[in-house]
Amino acid sequence: MLNLRPLDLACSIQQQLQATADRVAPVVLVNLFTVDEADIPALMAAWEKDATWMKLQPGFLSTQLHRAVGGSHMFMNYAVWDSVEQFRAAFTHPDFVSALDAYPSSAVAQPHLFAKVAVPNLCAA
Repeated sequence: MLNLRPLDLACSIQQQLQATADRVAPVVLVNLFTVDEADIPALMAAWEKDATWMKLQPGFLSTQLHRAVGGSHMFMNYAVWDSVEQFRAAFTHPDFVSALDAYPSSAVAQPHLFAKVAVPNLCAA
C-alpha cells in the first residue's frame, strides 16, 4: 500500500484538492516517491498501471516520470492537468484509490499541486 505524506506540512494534497474558488488551471502535479531498492520494480509496475489509467481520465494532459541519479531511490512524477477539479475527480476515484494497494509497502509518495508563475523575461504563466 502506498504511504501518502504531505510535501508541504502547511498544506496537504487533501487541502489542495478543495481549491475550487480560485479556479487554478492548468495545474501541475509533482509527486516525489521514495522506495527501498528491492521494491523499485514493483513501484515502476504500479506507477505504469496508474499512469495508464490516469491518461484516460478527463483533463489529463501529460506526465513524465524521472529517476534521481547517483544511487538515489527517489522518483519524481510530473503531470499536467486541465484543472484541480479534473485532477481531484481522478485522484479520488475508487478505481485509483484501490490501485494504491499495488504499491510496495516501502513506497512513500508526496504529491503536491502547483500552478505556473509569470516572471517577466523568464517564465510565462
